[in-house]
Amino acid sequence: MSEIQRFHVGSRLSEMAIHNGTVYLAGQVPDDPTGDIAAQMTEVLANVDRLLVEAGTDKSRILMAQIFLADLADFPGMNAVWDAWVVPGQTPPRATVQARLARPEWRVEVVVTAAV
Repeated sequence: MSEIQRFHVGSRLSEMAIHNGTVYLAGQVPDDPTGDIAAQMTEVLANVDRLLVEAGTDKSRILMAQIFLADLADFPGMNAVWDAWVVPGQTPPRATVQARLARPEWRVEVVVTAAV
């Protein structure tokens, strides 16, 4: 049976788990929810980058991304930040949906799965 590594384990969730060469991130949300969609998305993607580096990988190895927006009116602003962040030629499969997020001040949450 292969080992499961968990990182930043809390009482409710882990920020990241690695199993069989795949890293699974918990939903990443902004620490500072006061900004607009560009500020929140930039912070969330920085969190993704930090966790992927900790796992020994990077954004060029993302297998799938799921983006949850509180308001689809933020879709163009979110995409502008996303497009500047992704690696050209390595853009992963992605789903973007509107969802009620756990805190009303959050505008975005991003879930990523990547290869190590």
